[in-house]
This record gives sequence, C-alpha cells and structure tokens, in this order.
Amino acid sequence: MAKPGSLERVSVDTTVQPKAIAYPTDSRLYWKALESLVRQAKRHGITLRQSHTRLAKAAMVRAGRHAHARQFRRMRRALKQLRTYLGRVFRDVGRKIAGNTALESKFARLLGLVERLMAQKPKDKDKLYALHAPEVVCIAKGKARTPYEFGAKVGIAVTNREGLVLAAKAFTGNPYDGHTLAATLDQATSVSGVEPERIYVDKGYRGHNYTGAGEVMIAGRRRGLTVTMRRELRRRSAIEATIGHMKTDGRLDRNFLLGHAGDAINALLAAAGHNLRLVLTALALWLAFILAAIANAIANANTSARLLSAEPSMT
Repeated sequence: MAKPGSLERVSVDTTVQPKAIAYPTDSRLYWKALESLVRQAKRHGITLRQSHTRLAKAAMVRAGRHAHARQFRRMRRALKQLRTYLGRVFRDVGRKIAGNTALESKFARLLGLVERLMAQKPKDKDKLYALHAPEVVCIAKGKARTPYEFGAKVGIAVTNREGLVLAAKAFTGNPYDGHTLAATLDQATSVSGVEPERIYVDKGYRGHNYTGAGEVMIAGRRRGLTVTMRRELRRRSAIEATIGHMKTDGRLDRNFLLGHAGDAINALLAAAGHNLRLVLTALALWLAFILAAIANAIANANTSARLLSAEPSMT
C-alpha cells in the first residue's frame, strides 16, 4: 500500500494516551488508600485498633461538597481529617506487621505508595495520581476542554503521503517533545527497515535530540524549500487526523493495560489497528471498483444481446 519512497518521508508528533483512572482528587486518593489498607489488613488477619472507614467516607463526601460550593476552608478541614484517619491506619498497620518478614513483603508496595501519597505536596512534580497506576503523569496540553490529561506521552510517526503509522512509542514521565524524537524514529526505522530522509515536525520539536542522517523540518520554515518540500510540510498537519482516528476508532483514548509495559503495548496495538483499517478501506475501494466494472460489463453485454435479438424483426 505504501510506496518505498514514502517510508523516507515521515511526520512525527506526540499525544497523550490517557489511563483508565478516575479524575484524581486528594479526598478520593486518601479514601482509596485507607480502604486498600483496611481491606488488605483484613485479608491477612490483622486486627486494627480502628478502621476509620465510616468516618473517612463521610469526610470524603464533605470535602467534595465543600469544594463544589467553593467553601475551600471547610474543604481543607475535611481533607485534614481524612489525612489524619489515613495516617492512623497507616501507622497501626506498620506496628502490627513489624518483625514479620512475610507480611512486610506483602505490604511493602502498598505502604510505600501510601507513604508517598501522604508526603506529596500540591506543587510537587512526581505526584501520585492513582494507587493502581502509579506510573500515571499529569500532562498539560493547553486544550480548552481538557487542560490536563493523566496518562503517558506517546510519540507517533506516520508516512507523510499515506498516513501509515510506522512508530507508536510510549514514554515514561513527561519528557519534552524534542527529546522523544530520536527514540520515535529509532522505532520507525526498526519497523520499516528504512531510515527516513526528511522528518516533518511542529514547533514543539525545536532543540530536538535526533542526530541521524535525516533532515528535520520544523513547521514554519520558509527558506531552502523546494516545491515538493513545501507540499510535504503542509501535509504534516495530517498526522493530527491520524491521531484522532487512533483515539476514536482505536483504543488510544483510554488505556486499560497495567504498568509501563501496558502503555507500550496499547500504543502499538492502536497503531496496528489503524494500519489494518487503512488496508481494509483500500481493499473495499478496490472491491467496489471491480464490482462496478463487472456490473458495467454485464450491462453492456445485455444491451448488445438485445440489439442483436432485435435485428431480425427489423428486416
């Protein structure tokens, strides 16, 4: 479907692959952490002094109501109570499992996440947004509808002409777009077997880390461009539609797979699904063309047969 020369002209952009988590709020995170501690303690037969589940749930509801009513002083008071309840259960569990190597190993991950949650501040960079997905990061994209998205950044590389996806590389953390270019193109080269000669990117890739033989052309460039380069640079924005189809038609809009490996697998599967849809669309067009040609040939044959059968009657 793609011509060999198309693999040498690629467009690259990044997007966010949101994780399947609820919108993170402090009250919900505190409540989930407390609930997880109490549930795991009950599972292993640990008797707590007090679970605080009823009081903590009421404090979570109050915090949400006060936040909705913009009563932030009351909201902070409810959050402080909720954090106090979580700290009591956290310390109680730590005391009960102290010295028991088996229980300490089973509680190590959860206690580490709870300790990280209780220590984080509103302006911290490496914050915890979900207990079941601690790898999630907050990425600000500047959109009016969704100013913040919670998931993983994914680098996408497509052919400039056909829009076939050559790379879908998931990254840990929130790296600068320009620092993802080399890894994205490495994956595209390993998939296609062809190193790109011209790479078209937007202005977010200024100061990139790509050191290959290909020429990186940033949107807005005016000098030193041929007519073909100008056409291909204008077509760079078509990658936005490709990303939109991968999110709406594929599964790139909400990732249910676990961990960093799940982020990488989901991005690759979404890219493969997009390519398959393009192939099936092309096959459907060829099939429609063939069927139309066959129908036209049958119609012409029927017309000729009617004319031949009408000639004796005219004589």
